[in-house]
Amino acid sequence: MQIVRRSLDHPDAVALCAAVQAEYRSIYGGSGDVSPMATEQFEPPSGSFLVGYRDGRPVATAAWRRLEPERAGSVIPTGELKRIYVAPDHRGRGLAQQMMRAVEADALGSGIGRLVLETGPMQPAAVALYRGLGYTDTDATAWAEYADKPNVVILEFLLPRV
Repeated sequence: MQIVRRSLDHPDAVALCAAVQAEYRSIYGGSGDVSPMATEQFEPPSGSFLVGYRDGRPVATAAWRRLEPERAGSVIPTGELKRIYVAPDHRGRGLAQQMMRAVEADALGSGIGRLVLETGPMQPAAVALYRGLGYTDTDATAWAEYADKPNVVILEFLLPRV
């Protein structure tokens, strides 16, 4: 898989974000993930939006955006992961792990020392992926859009310093 940084408004990013939103609506109902996302939040040095391609086709995404220290609830420079997604016909091939490691390396390269994310138990494969990669539960929820909702899973990962 080839992983390329794209703007949030790039056609491939837009199409994959629409696909993940449709998946969220099918799982959770409602209007999908309503947390605000602005293009500039995912542009270096504030963040990054990555698209994974197989045979020239966009099939995966992973993104992060920097959180302000007071919102992150930590003195460690923190980034929030968003839009971790692999198209259904490409799942089970290790692409999600590749995207996660790429987005972690990208964040680390921008000075981020901690990544946080929220997901839900209705996405057991996602929860298993994150925990399998070393993400652990956290109660630092000042940044979390869904912290007050039942069954939200809030995880963090301290990036290794090289």
